[in-house]
Amino acid sequence: METTGRVLIIAGSDSGGGAGIQADIKTVTVLGGYAATAITAITVQNTLGVSGVHPIPLDVVEAQARAVLGDIGADAIKTGMLGDAATVELVARLIGDARVPAVVDPVMVAKGGASLLAEAAVAAVRERLVPRAALLTPNAPEAAALTGLAVENADDLRRAGEALLSAGARAVLMKGGHVPGDRLTDILMTPQGETVFEAERIETRHTHGTGCTLASACATGLAQGLPLIDAVARAWAYVQEAIARAPGLGQGHGPLDHGWPVRGRA
Repeated sequence: METTGRVLIIAGSDSGGGAGIQADIKTVTVLGGYAATAITAITVQNTLGVSGVHPIPLDVVEAQARAVLGDIGADAIKTGMLGDAATVELVARLIGDARVPAVVDPVMVAKGGASLLAEAAVAAVRERLVPRAALLTPNAPEAAALTGLAVENADDLRRAGEALLSAGARAVLMKGGHVPGDRLTDILMTPQGETVFEAERIETRHTHGTGCTLASACATGLAQGLPLIDAVARAWAYVQEAIARAPGLGQGHGPLDHGWPVRGRA
């Protein structure tokens, strides 16, 4: 498969390999793109949770990104765990300088409950990153934190999505995984309208890294020149299958099967 679509990923490392930079690289690669990285933090974690977070110095984060952009270049940027307001400010500048679409995954809390974004940084994400997002991919708790609105059902998802569009995001993929119900509903919202992605909810504890994976898959599609709806539709289908085929690793929230397209559908 020919490699097309350069994605610069600015995010944290997950030692367990299920989320973060590791999930991002696997996703971009298997969908035919080229992944480069600027690592913001080293986390100590496995499927049972995060036991340590070690931030990378800000100048090193910037140096990584500018080294990639100055040589390899990027067709899209994907952001994940940023940690604090200073890192958010830096990433906003990098996106502005790169002038390519940015998929912003506003990572705030790990699957096991550990906080991955300082409280003061939430405002920085709202004010600096949301307006630079070609696509913002919040789950319900993240959308609630960014908007101050309750997000507990599909109507709430839409209300929060409208608020985030008003805040400057060019498109928002409102993820409904935290919203109760037998069916999973995600809503792609743009100023032109909405597209609903819906499926039976897969009952599994193996969902670690779904947000990182979905955002990276969307970024790959945009980097490859796909229209937004097509990029999101491919990403969404990829993640659904990756959850369904999760290998069952670990004792907690296990990883997805990122490599399933290499082996083909069952």
